[in-house]
Amino acid sequence: MVLLSNLGQNTTLFLHDRSQPPGRAMKPLLLIKPTLHFLFFKKTLVATFIFLTSALHSAPAFTQQQAAELVLVGGNIYTVDQARPHAEAIAMVAGRILAVGSDKAISTYIGPETQVINLQGKFAMPGFIEGHAHFMGLGESKMMLNLHQAKTWNEIVLQVENATRTTPPGEWIIGRGWHQSKWDQVPSPNVEGYPTSLEMNLATPDHPVLLTHASGHLSFANEYAMRLAGVDSETANPKGGEILKDENGKPIGIFRETAQALIQKEKTRADSQRPQAEKQAYSQRAAELASRECLEKGITSFQDAGSSLATVRTLRQLADKGKLGVRLWVMIRDDNERLRGQLANYKMIGYANQFLTCRALKRSIDGALGAHGAWLLAPYQDLPTSSGLNTASVESVTETAALGIKNDFQVCVHAIGDRANREVLDIYEKMFREYPSQFPRRWRIEHAQHLHPDDIPRFGKLGVIASMQGIHCTSDAIFVPQRLGMRRSEEGAYVWRSLVDSGAIVTNGTDAPVEDVDPIASFYATVTRRLTDKVTFFPQQVLTREQAIRSYTIDNAYAAFEENIKGSLVPGKLADIVVLSNDLIQCDINEIKKTRVEMTIIEGRIAFQAKASADISE
Repeated sequence: MVLLSNLGQNTTLFLHDRSQPPGRAMKPLLLIKPTLHFLFFKKTLVATFIFLTSALHSAPAFTQQQAAELVLVGGNIYTVDQARPHAEAIAMVAGRILAVGSDKAISTYIGPETQVINLQGKFAMPGFIEGHAHFMGLGESKMMLNLHQAKTWNEIVLQVENATRTTPPGEWIIGRGWHQSKWDQVPSPNVEGYPTSLEMNLATPDHPVLLTHASGHLSFANEYAMRLAGVDSETANPKGGEILKDENGKPIGIFRETAQALIQKEKTRADSQRPQAEKQAYSQRAAELASRECLEKGITSFQDAGSSLATVRTLRQLADKGKLGVRLWVMIRDDNERLRGQLANYKMIGYANQFLTCRALKRSIDGALGAHGAWLLAPYQDLPTSSGLNTASVESVTETAALGIKNDFQVCVHAIGDRANREVLDIYEKMFREYPSQFPRRWRIEHAQHLHPDDIPRFGKLGVIASMQGIHCTSDAIFVPQRLGMRRSEEGAYVWRSLVDSGAIVTNGTDAPVEDVDPIASFYATVTRRLTDKVTFFPQQVLTREQAIRSYTIDNAYAAFEENIKGSLVPGKLADIVVLSNDLIQCDINEIKKTRVEMTIIEGRIAFQAKASADISE
């Protein structure tokens, strides 16, 4: 961050290192004569003058001749800034917000080359920040079979069989998105409600098949794929995973949690043999598809929930080439031993003009409710023989936490079940006690879906961020009571309001490609928890619309140490804005789902504009 002091005399330019916690003293960088403000430093110091408008949110006299590059007027702008929540117009220059205010005040920034867009009353707000999803996974999901809409196992078998006609024998067929709890009928035969490989084997004798569950915590493999991976009746369950077998002890093709790696490693081996140019093209295509999907849905920043060191290198290469369409904040997910030796080389804050930041570590301590993999304090109601799976030892996660402290990285741990959340809170509390800090560490629990009531107040007390996904609630609600029973569901499932009321920061996202990355759907779920017009999943836990917008903007920014540069429309912050067809604060509740993204602005430029938004004129 850049600031000026002593405006009337010689002016000192200060630089604030955003890698440091809030409150750290700024360092004097340069002494500037006032007469040089715009004469010689217009481009390089424009951010300096932008920050000076923060207090008044309108044009001070000394900057009134500074022309904006882009101005929005005639809007219904919700700034998410408590000092000035509403405005009509906003001016942008050099990728930053220059001023926010009335049409009249902002008109002083309009020059002969300024692009002016009349929003004609349309609703504008800070660009959505996706708080937890998988960037490359989102792009890759666009290049495989989409199984989300299938209503039966037979539909999926037919979908895969059709793919064999265009796939050379021996090559992998992959897909994602199936969920047995959302099918119209239970497959036959089945084990624990999951299909066996019998029908798929008949349809795909010449191709290995790997179909990932919607949750990402379970996979199906056909006989060909299991044969390549060396999986048979003698294969034992790996730690933290399960291979489902029939009554005769034969694997049925279902691999839960860490057992998925048995098949995935074979698919990875096949991928590694492709030419390097082909692999690079694949990665670039995945990034392009993910960026396009996000921009079309109003997302300007994306918190990537776990990429390997190798993937981070790829993302850095794409950033160098300007191939990242949205701003990424990345959690590194890799082996502790590799992290210990290399982590210091991967820390990036605001790299490539704020398009890539890497300052967090990701681990998973359990699985997912939908796959019976969430680690519970008591057994599943619909599977009394299991309390879920601990997918990484407490000792291993604690070691990662220590690496985070040593290297000044945030720590983000996937925890869904109440046992998993308690264990992570215990780890965090222990580390905070042993390594005290005068600044909040802003460590996070990713998902925090099912909590014991005793643990809800611990989030606020410890300053742990509950990184949640509104859409998970309404998507999962059809099977959550089956898994947990009504009492546990009501007391601790997706308890956003209870967490907020206890003083915790609750953020929002979609976990894409687990769910559609669409923030409007997740926003609607957050403020209604409606499954149908007649069914609402424990409505006492809804957030207000203002709270829900905060959870998708400034609170997500706070959860990434980025609230000083994004999350609200304030002079000096990044010019990342979304224009919507409906006012999310005031529109009828039933109109929220119909809301369209009219325009997405990132870095002060129009990155997406809907064809139907011709009524927004220049």
